[in-house]
Amino acid sequence: MAVMPRESARLIARLSKNVFIEEEGVKNLACVILEGLKDRTISVNNFSQLQLHPSPDDPMAVDWIFVLDTLNYSFWSRKDSPKWTVDGQTGYFALCAAVKRAIDEGKPIVDPKYYAHITRCDAEQIFRGDNHTSIPLLDERVKSLREAGKILLEKYQGTFTECIKSCSCSAEKLLKLIVNEFESYQDEAEYDGHRVSFYKRAQILVGDIWACFKGEGIGELRDIDYITMFADYRIPQVLVHFGAMRYSNPLLSRLQCDVELENGSDDEIEIRGCSIEAVERVKDEVRSLIERYPNLELNKADVNAILIDHFLWDYRREHAAQLEQVPFHKTRCIYY
Repeated sequence: MAVMPRESARLIARLSKNVFIEEEGVKNLACVILEGLKDRTISVNNFSQLQLHPSPDDPMAVDWIFVLDTLNYSFWSRKDSPKWTVDGQTGYFALCAAVKRAIDEGKPIVDPKYYAHITRCDAEQIFRGDNHTSIPLLDERVKSLREAGKILLEKYQGTFTECIKSCSCSAEKLLKLIVNEFESYQDEAEYDGHRVSFYKRAQILVGDIWACFKGEGIGELRDIDYITMFADYRIPQVLVHFGAMRYSNPLLSRLQCDVELENGSDDEIEIRGCSIEAVERVKDEVRSLIERYPNLELNKADVNAILIDHFLWDYRREHAAQLEQVPFHKTRCIYY
C-alpha cells in the first residue's frame, strides 16, 4: 500500500529536484492565515455559505457531496479553447451548478440507484454547458459515477452515509475506506522507488463532510487533523505567489510555455507533494504563533490544513487577474 499523503509529502519534499519550499514564504503566509483566523474570514462556517453547496439540513446533503467529489476533477481548458461554464460559473462551481440544475429539473443525480446506470446521453444533458463546450473527460465521469454507485448499492445500503457511520467518527478510517472501496479515488504514484499518495478527492470528500456539518452530527470527525491539503493545480499557484514554494528555472520555463505534465511524472509529483508539505509547515507555524501570543484568543484547533486550503483556493478566485502571471501546472487526469 502507498504511504499516506502527509508522509508521502515529507518524503517528496526531501528528494525534490525541481520544486522547493521556502521557509521565509511559509512564515509570511502563516501571518496572513493568522489574520484570517482573527477576523473570521477563515472559518469552518464558510462552506455552507456558498449557495451552490447543499445545506446541512437537506436530507440528501451527504450523497450530494459524494457525487460532487466523485466528479471533482479536471476543469481547466487549454489556451485559446473556450471554458466549460454553467450559469456563468466556471470550474468546480460549474459542476456544482450543473448538479443543482439537474436536481431542480427532477433528475435524481445524487441517488446511486440512478447514477449507477447513468447513460452517456443522460450525462451530456446533465453537464451541458452554456455554449457548445463540453465538460472535460465526460466518459471518465460516467465511469466514475457508475463504479461508485454500484459499490454504494452493493455494500452500503445505497448511501454514502453508511460509509461514514461505519468509521466511528474517524477521518483516518473514512479516508482509507474511500480509497479502498472506490477505484476513481486511488490517487497514487511511484516516486524515486517509493509508492506515494495524494488522495486529493478522497481527502476533500472527508473535508467537505466535516465542513458542511461544521464537525457535528454525521460530520463529527475527531481526528480531522489527519487530513492534509488537497493537492490540485491551483493551490500550488497560490503557494508560489506567496513565496512559500519555488520552481527551478527549467520547470518554471516549461510551465510558462504551457507544457502539460503527465500524471505520475516527477515534476507533477513534486509540485503536489511539496504543496502538501508547504501547507503542513504553514499550519505548524500558525499554531506556534497562537501558542506564543495567547492574547489572540485563538486555539490551535481553530486551524487545520483543510481551512488553509479553503482560504488559498478562495484567494486564487478572488485575485485571479493578479495571479495570472504565476503559471499553474496542467495535467489531464481523474484525480484532480
